[in-house]
Amino acid sequence: MRSATTDRMPALYLSHGAPPLADDPVWTRELAQWSRELPTPRAILMISAHWEEAPLTIGATSTVPLMYDFWGFPERYYTVRYPAPGAPRLAERVRALLGGSGLAIDEQPDRGLDHGAYVPLVEMYPEADVPVLQVSMPSLDPQELMRVGQALAPLRDEGVLLVGSGFFTHNLQALNSPDTPSWSVEFDDWGRRALEDGDLDSLLDFADKAPAGRLAHPRTEHFAPLFVTLGTAADELDRQRFTIDGFWHGLAKRSVQFG
Repeated sequence: MRSATTDRMPALYLSHGAPPLADDPVWTRELAQWSRELPTPRAILMISAHWEEAPLTIGATSTVPLMYDFWGFPERYYTVRYPAPGAPRLAERVRALLGGSGLAIDEQPDRGLDHGAYVPLVEMYPEADVPVLQVSMPSLDPQELMRVGQALAPLRDEGVLLVGSGFFTHNLQALNSPDTPSWSVEFDDWGRRALEDGDLDSLLDFADKAPAGRLAHPRTEHFAPLFVTLGTAADELDRQRFTIDGFWHGLAKRSVQFG
């Protein structure tokens, strides 16, 4: 059993990959190494690209079956288990913090972790011994998601690891390309520089400010979790590091840690 930290936790944005991520020896090793370098969390709060629901909704606070929210994959991807403990105390804190910020909240007690949550956690915390709670994105509006992150920021001082889980570029046309598309490379480079410069104005307007912004994200749900992470880390954008970069089937798997 892990000994949980009392230190302030970093805040993460990671590119989570599809279920076949488990077959990629490089990426799985990168995620595992990243988790070994982190303080041990008391609990993990996941915000995944694959759950949009308004108002912000709290998922299961007990261990329930995973959501296999994908189709057409080999059967073995539907037998993955991740029986992490539920996090009812964290859910209480989320309710209090969001309610105190005037944000509406709902609950879906039967909703298990979706693949945007459990796929990376299987690689990072394979013992499934850290309590996990997932909440929805109530909007894709970057400003609104920043406000959610700002409201949740105190959790980091309580040993909670906040993880925004998306994909740094996400246009599935790349999967059919023999080479990494130029739009994916251009957006990844732009995003890296914008984050390094702490250029929040450009990031918030990424669809128009970034080169190939609308090609890299025809729909923006996979970039959106970044703004929850940024909201929790708005005062420490100068304390960041890119933990994973490169491309997977033409998509940028860039991941970043704040704090």
